[in-house]
Amino acid sequence: MIAQRMSKIDSSGIRKVFDLAQKMQNPVNLSIGQPDFDVPEEIKTEAVNAINDGANKYTVTQGIPELRDALLKQLQKKRGVNAENIIITSGVSGALTLALTVLVNPEDEVIIPDPSFVSYKHLTNFCGGKSVFVDTYPDFKLTAARIQPHITKKSKLLVINSPANPTGAMCTSHELKEIAELAQKHNLLIISDEIYHDYDYNHEFDSIGRYYENTLILDGFSKSFAMTGWRMGYAAGPAEVISEMIKLQQYTFVCAASFAQYAVFRSLGIDMSKYITSYKKKRDLMYDSLKDKYQIVKPGGAFYLFPQVPWGTDEEFVTAAIQKNLLIIPGSVFSECHTHFRISYAASEDTLKRGIDILNNLAKR
Repeated sequence: MIAQRMSKIDSSGIRKVFDLAQKMQNPVNLSIGQPDFDVPEEIKTEAVNAINDGANKYTVTQGIPELRDALLKQLQKKRGVNAENIIITSGVSGALTLALTVLVNPEDEVIIPDPSFVSYKHLTNFCGGKSVFVDTYPDFKLTAARIQPHITKKSKLLVINSPANPTGAMCTSHELKEIAELAQKHNLLIISDEIYHDYDYNHEFDSIGRYYENTLILDGFSKSFAMTGWRMGYAAGPAEVISEMIKLQQYTFVCAASFAQYAVFRSLGIDMSKYITSYKKKRDLMYDSLKDKYQIVKPGGAFYLFPQVPWGTDEEFVTAAIQKNLLIIPGSVFSECHTHFRISYAASEDTLKRGIDILNNLAKR
């Protein structure tokens, strides 16, 4: 009865832990990849105003013109990216689903960093493509030298995520230029997932779209504005790709939430720097408190740490943590390896300190 393509994807390990958290009493939850602050009040006010103004019906499939125009201008001004067209989507996950569906043919190879966000692999497999993994251990840096050996005649797409989930690693401008040159040489389309671009603690963020026109940028507001449940994202890039994504969205998501589009448009200039500063302090607290007991690469962005397990496999270590009422994610959810685990420090300082105590005790075994 069930379509064979469903056998190509597994249930999300992240969502399994999310469900587990609902059944536990007061867990120390360092598993969830969403900000712990709420949507700022001024954005909520704009959402309520939009609803009261009647923004409750369908919009055009590609998104309201004023938001699309503003985002294209913002990409050019802040990232030096001249995208040909743009579509507003149901989060970055919606954008990624549309993009891979319209781009990947059976047996096409999609080059993906290892470790990386769970959806890249599973959606590629779902579309009939082949996930080709670039080992970025131990420093989690995606470089042209590491990518080169994996390029074949079947290579079609390269996925970049900077700042990265689950590692917080970031590509430097020099690294992006070299990757762009490599992609151009082999006529690869790059999908650049930039959803964490605001969480850039050392002011290092750069977009590969600045250096390579054949780039599809995926971004959104779930992380920046803490509106993960509003499902607001976008894709910007080559006109031909965006056109096909718009066509597919007509039959799938139809359009992004109307009220959310207007609320985001009216809130694009909001200053979120105080939240980013607080997350840099959380990163420093976690890193400084764990670095003597764990092998950790200090992340430059996002809100994750990806330490190596001090003993056993990632599943064994995470099981022991759960027994101590601590929720973290096994690294193999994001990777072909079973050697690391993901911590989200998108939590209160009290929760982080409780987690630090448990983790430092677990390291002793």
